[in-house]
Amino acid sequence: MWYVSTRGVAPRVNFEGALFSGYAPDGGLFMPEELPQLDREILCQWSTLSYPGLVKELCALFIGSELLPKDELNDLIDRAFSRFRHREVVHLSRLRNGLNVLELWHGVTYAFKDLSLSCTAQFLQYFLEKREKHVTVVVGTSGDTGSAAIESVQGAKNMDIIVLLPKGHCTKIQELQMTTVLKQNVHVFGVEGNSDELDEPIKTVFADVAFVKKHNLMSLNSINWSRVLVQMAHHFFAYFQCTPSLDTHPLPLVEVVVPTGAAGNLAAGYIAQKIGLPIRLVVAVNRNDIIHRTVQQGDFSLSEAVKSTLASAMDIQVPYNMERVFWLLSGSDSQVTRALMEQFERTQSVNLPKELHSKLSEAVTSVSVLDEAITQTMGRCWDENQYLLCPHSAVAVNYHYQQIDRQQPSTPRCCLAPASAAKFPEAVLAAGLTPETPAEIVALEHKETRCTLMRRGDNWMLMLRDTIEDLSQRWRSHALNTSQ
Repeated sequence: MWYVSTRGVAPRVNFEGALFSGYAPDGGLFMPEELPQLDREILCQWSTLSYPGLVKELCALFIGSELLPKDELNDLIDRAFSRFRHREVVHLSRLRNGLNVLELWHGVTYAFKDLSLSCTAQFLQYFLEKREKHVTVVVGTSGDTGSAAIESVQGAKNMDIIVLLPKGHCTKIQELQMTTVLKQNVHVFGVEGNSDELDEPIKTVFADVAFVKKHNLMSLNSINWSRVLVQMAHHFFAYFQCTPSLDTHPLPLVEVVVPTGAAGNLAAGYIAQKIGLPIRLVVAVNRNDIIHRTVQQGDFSLSEAVKSTLASAMDIQVPYNMERVFWLLSGSDSQVTRALMEQFERTQSVNLPKELHSKLSEAVTSVSVLDEAITQTMGRCWDENQYLLCPHSAVAVNYHYQQIDRQQPSTPRCCLAPASAAKFPEAVLAAGLTPETPAEIVALEHKETRCTLMRRGDNWMLMLRDTIEDLSQRWRSHALNTSQ
């Protein structure tokens, strides 16, 4: 399978090329040149598969056996999920009043990003060992991506990872999960800014194509196609767990509620829908509501500032995966997509063309949830089910409660739960509930930490480039010594 940039200028690449890229050289994001179509027969065959089984089928479909043979692919995915705490890897909790919560957080760092990043790291190792190459991974995080990325590659001999975290904007637990990993290939920077601000030096570095090539740079943010690919399995598993039957014609719809910041899970769901999965998508955001405004009004524009909320991992103003959604909605029209995104980068404001907005609002419903509603939802879910939600999961569940309180016609619905409440004790306390903290999270407070501060006034891009160059030099020296 071939992959093309949403902006249409960069040369097409295979899965390996997309895997090792951040942004495409023209500033776009890689997408499959053609989407396969799944018929009823395939959906029925897949309906009995486990979550890892679905990941295997989807990856086989989008990678190709000529690049990665099926038995080796299956081994990599089994290895990726070997450290998950739940035997199902992903678990559906069926609660009162038709509330289905898909727990995506049974990995090492208690967040959904463990799922895609553990697989992506295995794919990287496979190709790096084959090619005898080294890469430097650069990641900007609003909370969970950094720790999951670090966990997936820590100790790898042919990968270094640089993580930029927004100092004071993550929870204490999220920060400790990153700063307590002291492996030689892990390099953490605390930036005096928010998650959108720290993305700027990263994007600038990746725009320097010669620099990226020289130092073998790549990203593990959800701009990386491999992460979106694995996340498609969330939607398939949600559908098969919640659909009442596969015997009806047409197949019944299931509504999937997606809490999101950068729109990676939304893009994955929309691709799943496009290839034949009968789901209706609801995107749920916090007060940082650019996606909600885009769906409701076609207003894809930045607010004055990022607002701090209880659902801190979603405190994002630039949902870069919307570019993938726009590209799909426009019928893979790279000219339209490039014009939209270049205008957004120039002016930070775009009004979607009428036809594009109409298609978006047909494909996706949206809701924006304030902190007060988040804590109320957490409290209600506990009262009704003795079940603790994290604040991000509560953003999704709030939509479910809105629907049942209005006595809307009942479509089976699944709310994606991206993180464990254990990671957000402050939000649990704000909801008037008692946090439940696992022993391994408590132990983080007693570990040594390592983090380099990027202060306001420092040249963040220069610090980032200097670190990358230093790591490249270190690897070259190591490779030279090993060969002698």
